[in-house]
Order: sequence, then C-alpha cells, then structure tokens
Amino acid sequence: MFWPLLPRPARLGLLALVLILACCLALAWNAPARAWFALSQFFSPGISALGLGGYRATIEARPIDGLSGDVSALTYDPDRSTLFTVTNKTPELVELSLEGEVLRRIPLVGFADPEAVEYVAPGTYVISDEREQRLVQVQVDDATMALNAADGHQFALGLGKNGNKGFEGLAYDSAGGRLFVAKERDPVRIYEIRGFPLRKEAGPIAIEVLENPARDRALFVRDLSSLQFDPRTGHLLVVSDESRVVVELDRDGKPVGSLSLVAGAAGLKNKVPQPEGIAMGADNALYMVSEPNLFYRFDPQPSGQP
Repeated sequence: MFWPLLPRPARLGLLALVLILACCLALAWNAPARAWFALSQFFSPGISALGLGGYRATIEARPIDGLSGDVSALTYDPDRSTLFTVTNKTPELVELSLEGEVLRRIPLVGFADPEAVEYVAPGTYVISDEREQRLVQVQVDDATMALNAADGHQFALGLGKNGNKGFEGLAYDSAGGRLFVAKERDPVRIYEIRGFPLRKEAGPIAIEVLENPARDRALFVRDLSSLQFDPRTGHLLVVSDESRVVVELDRDGKPVGSLSLVAGAAGLKNKVPQPEGIAMGADNALYMVSEPNLFYRFDPQPSGQP
C-alpha cells in the first residue's frame, strides 16, 4: 500500500481531490435533489395525484414487430382508441393497438429526425424534428398514405440548439392551449408554447414561448425523453431515459410522485432498457415504448393490492 508512504500534505491533497470529484459527480447527477425527493416521499407518501407508486406492469417488454427503425415517443388518440409513435431511422408515423401491435405505418417525407408525436385534436398531431428543433402540425385520417412536412404548419424554435440533444418529448394541454416541449439535456429544459399548434378559427397568430428555469433546475433527472399532460389534475409526467424514472410534477412544477423503471420496481422483472415514450389512456393506464422496440403497459392497482 502506497498510502502510508505518502507525506501528510500529499495525503490531504489527494483526499481533497477525491472529495471535490465526488461533489462534482453528485451535482452532475443532481443527487441532493434526488435525495430530498426520496426523503419527502418517505415521510409524506400519497401526495401524488396520479398515485404512480401504485402502478404495476401488466405488459412487459413485448416486442413491436415489423419495424425497420426504433420507436421514439408515444401518444394516445382518444378518438381512435389507439396509440401513435414515430421512427427516425426510416421516418414513419406508426399506429399501434393498445396491446402494442402495429396497425399501420405512414411514411414521413421531409422529416430529418422525427423524435416525438402528440395528439392535439381529432385527426391533428404535432411531430417534432429533433435536430432542426422544428414542430410540424399534420392531419391524419383513414385515407392518409404519407405525410409531407411541407404540407403542414411549421414552427422552428432554435433555443439552446445543441446537435441531437434537441426536442425529445411533447405534451398538450388542450384546455389551456399549451404545448409542452422537452429538450433532452445540456441542459434539461421544458418549454411551454402558446399559440401553436394553430387552431381552426381564423384570427391573428401570436406565438409565445415560456420557460420555468427554477422548475427545470430542480428536476433530479439526467435527461428527458418524453412528456405526458394529465388534464384531470393539470399535472405533467416527465420520463428520463438515463435515470429510468417517471416523475410527476404538480401545477407549480414541484415533483410529487414517481414511478421507477428499474428491475423489481412496479412489478418489473427487468429494467426498462431505454424508455422513449409515454402515453396515458382513457382508463388511466400508462403505455410506454422503449428501444429496442419494446412495448409496456402499467395499470393502477386496486387499493390494498400489492
């Protein structure tokens, strides 16, 4: 052992260096915020309006067959009672059943890197193009064979542009007319856009982009991969791929609940390898997709059931 052979000043210097590195690593992982949230949940359980702690996996890692690219993002269409996702290697909009079966595939033309899709109204969706930080409003019906970005309303947002660390998740508050857009990382951001997507009624267009730096700094996740807005509570669900967790934020942006995606949590036999999209169905079920093309469903359990 070389430690006893070191002079005292050298040992103190080495200890100081290790302590500094540990502190930097803790801050990088937002460890203080994670620890405080875990402690608050331990002493004040049940404050989650959605009761995420009571959800259990009822479909785990079911392969989504027949796709040439990896799925990214997920949204629920209440009119069709189906789910939609996108693939970016071969750009497609893909409709899934609530059991994770592929129902149809719609080629996306003019999209460089589609990463998120969000239902906003009957037949109307918003698709994000990550690298370009572009949002495209598209129309889909039973006769749609392909979608061209040039045919849709577009909105480009070049805030904090950083290669492919761009727009990873979308969520829409139809009552409030707010589109939430998640920036993946470096830094993690959730933008709130008012005025886009465009509504059908005529009138002048005014688009407003809002930020909440205090909320974003308090998020204890390493990245953001998906969002889901719950209209009943006004709460926002954020999904982190690297942290493997779903976090529930209240109306003030404060974390109030979480769903862990590691092995042994929520009835999972194995960890969710790379959670990329989340959607909430009419029955409060949570649907999730993960690379490499895996499908999950989480259901709230009756009171008293493990």
